[in-house]
Amino acid sequence: MSKTRIISTEEWESQKICTKRVHEWYASRFPDRSPLACVRTYGCQQNVADSERIKGMLAAMGFGFTEEAAEADLILFNTCAVREHAEDRVFGNVGALKNLKRRRPSLVIGLCGCMVQQEHVAEKLRKSYPFVDLVFGTHVVHRLPELLERVLQGNGRVFERPEEDGVIAEGIPVRRDGGFKAFLPIMYGCNNFCTYCVVPYVRGRERSRDPERIVYDARRLVADGVKEITLLGQNVNSYGRGESHGVDFPALLRRINAIDGDFIIRFMTSHPKDATPALFETIAQCGKVSRHFHLPFQSGSNRVLRLMNRGYTREQYLELIAEARRIVPNIAFTSDVIVGFPGETREDFEQTLDLIRQVGFVSLYTFIFSPRKGTPAETMDDPVPAEEKSAWFQEMTSLQEEIAAQRLAGMVGQRRRVLVESDADGYLEARLPENVIVRTEGDPSAVGHYAIVEITGARSWILSGRLVSIEE
Repeated sequence: MSKTRIISTEEWESQKICTKRVHEWYASRFPDRSPLACVRTYGCQQNVADSERIKGMLAAMGFGFTEEAAEADLILFNTCAVREHAEDRVFGNVGALKNLKRRRPSLVIGLCGCMVQQEHVAEKLRKSYPFVDLVFGTHVVHRLPELLERVLQGNGRVFERPEEDGVIAEGIPVRRDGGFKAFLPIMYGCNNFCTYCVVPYVRGRERSRDPERIVYDARRLVADGVKEITLLGQNVNSYGRGESHGVDFPALLRRINAIDGDFIIRFMTSHPKDATPALFETIAQCGKVSRHFHLPFQSGSNRVLRLMNRGYTREQYLELIAEARRIVPNIAFTSDVIVGFPGETREDFEQTLDLIRQVGFVSLYTFIFSPRKGTPAETMDDPVPAEEKSAWFQEMTSLQEEIAAQRLAGMVGQRRRVLVESDADGYLEARLPENVIVRTEGDPSAVGHYAIVEITGARSWILSGRLVSIEE
């Protein structure tokens, strides 16, 4: 079990003092305005949730917010380490700030998140990006007031990336980006150590939040008018494992489902080896839990799954799907797939295509293998040329488009209750319980409301519809 450390009251009081001093520092230099922060987020929903807490702390320090780097007094990139492309984007965008820093030396530039928890990234920032003032890792986000104060005191660059089993910091103020949708982290870290994945190394070992605190947060979100809560964890299925409170993920879902109010519960992400019939029964019995299940399978080949250290076989995965559909007949599945894992053969890839045909996913998140420094897969023999992997990738995405088009075509003519999420390009966009987008004409005032839509057409990834009514 990981050695989880709960942030103490004394530590929080120290951060509050730093918060006050940072506020006073900026107020003395900008008496006629608030300092502005530009926070840019890369990566997964957990990073988005982290950025909402970062913004909450910055707001307590007196900051306003801007999307324009040229207007900002503080620029902070919250980074992702899952794929090489994400890292390259961050380095490119940070490099573009060099001239801005030269013109405005008082500008504070910082990076945090998964990417900078890696030593080789931190070393590159030290040597090649001397205009970066602040670098801090995933285990010290709650110490942002202290770290920023150290920068402002003029004592040089601040790099804070401790190697810890992990912390849980409750009570961080949150500035949410959305009014009626919210992310709610329930656990952090990962114990699975898939051979391609850097997450356990940069996020630490699994640690679960106290269930009473989670339910309290969920109640507050509902009271604030939130209509969709997404529970977050690297592997939500293992929530509560090894904890003394004895609440597992199905039990937590039931507690949140029991909260008064009309809202939707979603969750991300699940690991197949920890999905259970008890979880499927909970989904079937809890009316607020979405009938959408994101269950990454990554490969349809048992040989590749062993190389990936995934902990299940294709047969076990297909049995899970069948069991879930028996218990929750209308459940919809999405998944993640990696193409071109080191040593994958055409035969292995064919097995992945076969699994996709058998399951009939609503959608897939597909990736070509990207080696991550420090993971076992980085050093595995990888003889398949990149061009061949790209061809496999295109073949798989074409197959999935055909399957999705058939599934979505079967929804035409249905009337469904949806949550209207956005107004894009003159159309309203809403999300079905199956996690499928439906686009319809309508007034932007419908955003944030439940509505009844009639589905009138389908493509491979999106539905078109007619707005029938809006719930006030």
